[in-house]
Amino acid sequence: MSPVTPDPLARHALAADPVIRIQDLSFSYGEALVLEHVDLSIHAGEFVGLVGPNAGGKSTLLKLILGLLEPQRGLIQVLGRTPRLAARQIGYVPQFPTFARDFPIAVEQVVLTGRLGLGPMPGWYRSADHAAARRALAEVEALDLAARRIGTLSGGQMQRVLLARALVAEPRILILDEPTANIDQRMEGDIFDLLARLNARLTILVVSHDIAFISGYVGRVACLNRTLVCHGTDRVDGDLVHRLYGENVRRVAHEGADAGSVPHHHQH
Repeated sequence: MSPVTPDPLARHALAADPVIRIQDLSFSYGEALVLEHVDLSIHAGEFVGLVGPNAGGKSTLLKLILGLLEPQRGLIQVLGRTPRLAARQIGYVPQFPTFARDFPIAVEQVVLTGRLGLGPMPGWYRSADHAAARRALAEVEALDLAARRIGTLSGGQMQRVLLARALVAEPRILILDEPTANIDQRMEGDIFDLLARLNARLTILVVSHDIAFISGYVGRVACLNRTLVCHGTDRVDGDLVHRLYGENVRRVAHEGADAGSVPHHHQH
């Protein structure tokens, strides 16, 4: 049999599929509606910022993308599959470490935990895992910390270690929840410069409160306050921030894929 020649149009269509596709997604905890008719498509190679007030639904949306919650209405796909099936392709950096800072463990061991479940036996690390951990630490410029106890790290150093742990399983998507909440402004710039470099090979979604700061790095800002609307970063200004966070926010509409044409009218 002669080999099948790939159809360039089909290949382009495949490449054009979003790596994260959310359609008409709604979610509530009991009677409390947290997300309502959320639509969001993120394509390969994008760097998207997710902003919004506390209790606006950001944490819930992340849990749905990570497969920790099931959508009650609507569709959510990651890399064309359900989030739970795609979970191994997502590197996640939580807002707070999931371990005690005074736990007597070295940095390299923390990074290795990102490889749990990838080897033939749970809890056993192969030489390939150790090599991956050192590569990830080198990529975030923290290889010199490998033998340090995590309790001795500064906030900025800890953030790099958590980032290395997310990268060590070689994901295709990186999701970060408030990565610079506990570090100073200069470190914040260093972390985002690092993310900008990682964006050359990874799709990145970052949750942040600092809308003005992240707009210098991300390609799009997704504003979530129960409903969601996307803006190109050139649309991020004081008026948008006031409408997103101010008391007069009632509902924002997300209309179509053209982020530049999305209105933001709904005020009391």
